[in-house]
Amino acid sequence: MNLASAEQMREIDRRAVQEYGLPGVCLMENAGGAAARSAEELWLEAGASGPVVVLCGPGNNGGDGLVVARRLHNRGVPVRAFLAVATDKLKGEAALNCTLAKNFGIELTETPSRAALRRGLQGAGLVVDALLGTGLTGPVRNEIAAWIEAATRTPAPVLAVDIPSGISSETGQVMGLALPANRTVTFGLAKVGMYLFPGREYSGEIVVADISLPATLLSSLSPLTQVLTPDLAASALPGRFPDMHKGDAGRLLIVAGSPGMTGAAALAANAAVRAGAGLVYLAVPESLNAILEGKCTEPLTLPIAETVDGTLSPAAAEPILKRALDCDAVVLGPGLSRHQETAELARRLTQEIRVPLVVDADALNALSGQADLLLRRRGSTVLTPHPGEMTRLTGLSMEAVQADRLNVARRAADEWRCAVVLKGAGTVIAEPGGRAAINTTGNSGLASGGTGDILAGMLGAFLAGGRSPFEAAAAAVYYHGQAADLFAEEYASRALAASDLLEYLPLALREAEE
Repeated sequence: MNLASAEQMREIDRRAVQEYGLPGVCLMENAGGAAARSAEELWLEAGASGPVVVLCGPGNNGGDGLVVARRLHNRGVPVRAFLAVATDKLKGEAALNCTLAKNFGIELTETPSRAALRRGLQGAGLVVDALLGTGLTGPVRNEIAAWIEAATRTPAPVLAVDIPSGISSETGQVMGLALPANRTVTFGLAKVGMYLFPGREYSGEIVVADISLPATLLSSLSPLTQVLTPDLAASALPGRFPDMHKGDAGRLLIVAGSPGMTGAAALAANAAVRAGAGLVYLAVPESLNAILEGKCTEPLTLPIAETVDGTLSPAAAEPILKRALDCDAVVLGPGLSRHQETAELARRLTQEIRVPLVVDADALNALSGQADLLLRRRGSTVLTPHPGEMTRLTGLSMEAVQADRLNVARRAADEWRCAVVLKGAGTVIAEPGGRAAINTTGNSGLASGGTGDILAGMLGAFLAGGRSPFEAAAAAVYYHGQAADLFAEEYASRALAASDLLEYLPLALREAEE
C-alpha cells in the first residue's frame, strides 16, 4: 500500500482538478460522503442514542465535515455541527457546503464559546474530527487547541476525517496536542504520518476511501513510501524450488561474538538457518569456538584470531575476507564488542568485503564519526541501526532522529549509498533514491535484548538467497515482527525472549507460503 505526504496529496488534488477537470466540489462531496458512511457505522456500533457532533475547522477539512453533517442529517442521524470560524471567513467548496448545511436545516453553531462547545459535546454518540486535516505545519494553538482538549474529554468514540487533528502528516509527531481517533477515514491514499509513531496510535483503524482521484495520479508518487503488507513481504522472500540444493539457498558468513556476548552470535546464526540460508558460517574468536559449537548445531563455526581480551583481532581480517569470497552475503557485528582493535577490524572488513554486507550492532558503532568509509564499498550494503546507533552515525540527537524517522533514514540511505533499516516501533526501511517502507508488524515484546541479532541473521539469509538489499530488509523486518505477533497471540508480549522468535519464525514464514 502506497502512502502520501501532504505535499504529494496536494499535488494530486491540484492535477486532478487542473489536468483532469475533476471539480474540487466533487472531491469534497465524495470525501464527505465516504466519511459520513463510516461515521454512521461507528455511531451504530457504539449503540449510542446521542447525536453525532461534527467539529469543523476553517479549511477544506472543515468543508469535508460539513458534507458529513449534511449526509448524516439526510439519513435521519441526529447531528450537531460546530464551526471554528465565522461563515464569511470560509472560501470555495467549504463556503458552499456551509450554505448547503444551513439550507438543509442542520443545527450549526459558529464560533461557539468554550462553555457552549463543552455543552454541545455532552451526551455525544460520536465526535467527527474535521478540524485541521493534513495541512498542519506548526503547533496547534488558540481556539483549535481548546476544541481538541474539550473533545478529548468526551467519552464518545471519535472519527477523524483524513487525519487526526494535531498529527503531522509528514512525521506522525503530535504538534502540541492531538485528538486520538477510534477510526480515521482518509482519502485517495493513506498519509505517511498515520503509520509513524505516535501518529499510528492516534489514528485507530484506518480506512482509505476512493474519492474518484485518477488512478494514474495515485500511482505516480515520487519518492515512494509504502506500508509493508503481507503481499509485499511475501514477494520479497527468496524463491524456493523443488530441486534446489543448499548452495542454491545461499551461503552466509556471520562475523560476531565476544566474551559475554556469545548469545548474540548464536541468535544471529540460528536465525539465518531458520530463515532458509543453505549454509551458515559463524566466524568467532577462537577461545569462544567451543561455546558457540554448543549453542549452534547447523551453523559451521570458524575459530579466528583474537585479541588478548578475547575479541576478534585485526589479524582475523585475511581469513574472514577469504571465506567471504565463497559466500553470497556477510553479516558483520552482532556481539562484536567495542574493543579498539576489533573496531579497527570491523572498519577494514566494511571497506573490503565485496559481497552484500549487513552492518549491524558493534560494527555500526565502529563507524561512528567515520560513516564515510561506507562510500569505499564496492558491494551492496544494509545498515541496521536502532535510534541510539543512528545518533552516533549521524551526529543528530536522539530527539531529532525519532521526530523525523522516515526522512532521517532516507537521507542516510542517499548519503551513504546503502539500504538503511532504522529499527524501532514502525521500523523504517529506505534505499538510495528515496524509496522507503514502514513496517506494521511487531509489538513491545521486541524491546528485549537479542531480538536485533535475530533480525540481522534473517536479513543476511535473505540477502544470501539473492534478494536485493531493500527486498531482503523488507522481508526480514516484516516476518521478524510477525513472529513476535504470533507469540503474543498465545502469551503476554512482555514475556517474549529473543530465542522465542526462532520457534515462531517458521510459523510466520508458513503464512507467506500459504
